[in-house]
Order: sequence, then C-alpha cells, then structure tokens
Amino acid sequence: MKFTTKTEYGVICLIYLARHAGREMVTMKDIVRDEKLSPAYLEKILQKLKQADIVVSHQGNQGGYALARKPAEINLRQIVEAVEGSTFDVYCEPDIRDSITCNHFGMCGLRPIWQKSKKLLDDFYSSLTLEMIARGETEVRKEVFSREG
Repeated sequence: MKFTTKTEYGVICLIYLARHAGREMVTMKDIVRDEKLSPAYLEKILQKLKQADIVVSHQGNQGGYALARKPAEINLRQIVEAVEGSTFDVYCEPDIRDSITCNHFGMCGLRPIWQKSKKLLDDFYSSLTLEMIARGETEVRKEVFSREG
C-alpha cells in the first residue's frame, strides 16, 4: 500500500468542493489558484473522480465541478479506489496473480495476512467520510482515536 499524490490531490480537491457545497459550481481554475495544484494533473484526477460518480461537472459560463453526493455519503475508500484502483493490492490473489509469478502460491503464510490487512484498511477507510475529513485534523483525530479501545 503506497498512495501517490493522486490520492493526496484528490482528497484536497474534494475537501475544497465539500467546503463550497451548496453554492454554484467550482471551477478548476478556483481550485488550482487556491490550493496551488497542477492544472493538468488535477484535470486527470477530476476525470477519475467523475467516472467514479464522486463529482459532477458542467461546461459553460456557469460550469465547473461539484460533489455528486453529500460529503457524508462519500468515504475515503471510494476516493482512494477511484484514483488509485484499490486501497491495498493482494498480489497473491488468483485474479491478480496472472501478472505475477509466485512459486509458493497456496503454501505461503502471507496471503491471509495480506487479505486481513486489506479488509481492515477497507473497513477503516469506509468509515471515514469526506464530511469528517473536511472538518479538519482535530476532528479526524477525535473520530479515529475515539474508536480505539
């Protein structure tokens, strides 16, 4: 599991949209200016988020981007999967294994560990909404640490 700047920029962009939810569409120019992101890179990320039905866009004078759903209905797992493909790749899974040669398939004790890691990460990320993340670090810390026993 290693996230790229695609995830970081995607989340930054979505936080920006969440904080501007309810008003007119936000232009990419606004996001680039205020968040200091690369326009070409951001455009690619926004296209992935649009394909995943996380954002919507409209062309024209009143055009721009907006969230496709309320921030409380969008979770971190959906965002990561939209821009990265998955949260954690278990390469020894039969459907992924085609591109990787493993001579120990079926005998390795790592596969259940990787599977459990993916499930834990997916469940945790699914529990964190864009609404929580947009509230800021202090609020996210409260949410995350309140779950620890």
